Amino acid sequence: ARAHSVAVLGAPFSKGQKRRGVEHGPKVIRDAGLIERLSNLDYPVHDFGDLSFPRLEKDEPFMHVPFPRTVGTANKLLSGAVSSAVGAGHTLVMLGGDHSLAIGSVAGHAQQCPDLCLIWVDAHADVNTPLTSPSGNLHGQSVAFMLKELQDKMPDIPGFSWMKPFLSSRDLVYIGLRDVDPGELCILKNLGIQYFSMRDIDRLGIQRVMEVTLDHLLARKQRPIHLSFDIDAFDPSLAPATGTPVNGGLTYREGIYIPEEIHNTGLLSAMDLVEVNPVLGASREAVEATAALAVDVIASSLGQTRLGAHATLEEIPSAKDTEQLRL
Repeated sequence: ARAHSVAVLGAPFSKGQKRRGVEHGPKVIRDAGLIERLSNLDYPVHDFGDLSFPRLEKDEPFMHVPFPRTVGTANKLLSGAVSSAVGAGHTLVMLGGDHSLAIGSVAGHAQQCPDLCLIWVDAHADVNTPLTSPSGNLHGQSVAFMLKELQDKMPDIPGFSWMKPFLSSRDLVYIGLRDVDPGELCILKNLGIQYFSMRDIDRLGIQRVMEVTLDHLLARKQRPIHLSFDIDAFDPSLAPATGTPVNGGLTYREGIYIPEEIHNTGLLSAMDLVEVNPVLGASREAVEATAALAVDVIASSLGQTRLGAHATLEEIPSAKDTEQLRL
């Protein structure tokens, strides 16, 4: 297992979509006790704090895509920071922010680990192109920027000249899908991308889903894993404070089993936890529940088990040794 250090990097950014508040995600996840929880797992934890993203004065929409240069610039900055942290030997945890940040996070990881594979846990496939996207929002197009097979389907979007696609469609698996646009379904089918919708999870069970996922990605060779986890993969009853909730999501147990199994491979190299939006929680309790769930996912990815840590006791204490404790 990668028993080395963990780097935590906040990315308070919201311009990949139109609802404000998701830029406060890193703060509420930290406030829910993330750093302390990771320290309990016996890793050296390096908190790199939050990136600060430049505000662009002029950023005209491209087609119907809002804030293209702002999103492109933010992702360029993030990719450099992720690349440095992974290059320094840390397992990286990126706290979003909206899911457009995965563009920079996965791209920066791929600079260091060109053979990486990607597990995308989300209610949405986020694989629209500007030509298929109903909303134009870039958080629903992140994967399209990465896929080599979509190179000729993607226009040159201002702000993104720094990156070129780096991921093969066979190196990607989706888990949790239940709100997929027509253009996205066309892409999933045409490229033969492996995905597990919520209906597939109902049919197969989460254990089989993870077995097939990891076999698909790792059977040919062991390689670094990037986990990109959108909190809206969970049912909204568990993770209400998010921008695009969809009924019928992962249970707590399913959503924790996924990162546990990824941890058990010993191959997790970087992860994103995105789309926690405290402004959209109906109450403080709703926000805190969502943030606590995010902490549980991250800790499980890094080895927290539901049974608890192995006791430092080698054997069961004997009653004979405790005579002197009796009053």
